[in-house]
Amino acid sequence: MRASHADRERAVDVLKAGFAEGRLQQPEYEQRIGRAYKAQTHAELQMLVADLPQGPVPQAQFQPQRPMVPATFMPMQMPVPVHTNSSATGALVCGIMTPVTWGLTAIPAVILGHKARAEIRRSGERGDGQAITGLVLGWLAIGGWALVLLVFILSAAAHL
Repeated sequence: MRASHADRERAVDVLKAGFAEGRLQQPEYEQRIGRAYKAQTHAELQMLVADLPQGPVPQAQFQPQRPMVPATFMPMQMPVPVHTNSSATGALVCGIMTPVTWGLTAIPAVILGHKARAEIRRSGERGDGQAITGLVLGWLAIGGWALVLLVFILSAAAHL
């Protein structure tokens, strides 16, 4: 699996802790840091920190219990994936389709956009930007048709 910037920073944090605890000498520390920033996969990062503790080292019972490594160096748990709201995606698609459909999808874009924003506030899903984009495109299309209708009515009234 490819490594992210956050993965590289976590590995660098483990290396910093190992250096601060005296587990790595300066030249080896610098070499590993350079390799960590160039690492492309998790496997490469794991090889760099495999021989270092990646969290607090267990201490004897008679010593006060305080972690030797700050919590920032602890391995992170994988977050639960957050899904994108389907109404937000629908609002975006309807909003993008308004020029192609001569504005027929503008009203569904607005309805889905408002519905999606309410669901996102309630559930914490992703997609707020999609919902807003669908809303804006939908309202622009509705406003454009209202303007065309107003110009048509005014020109018809002027010719009477």
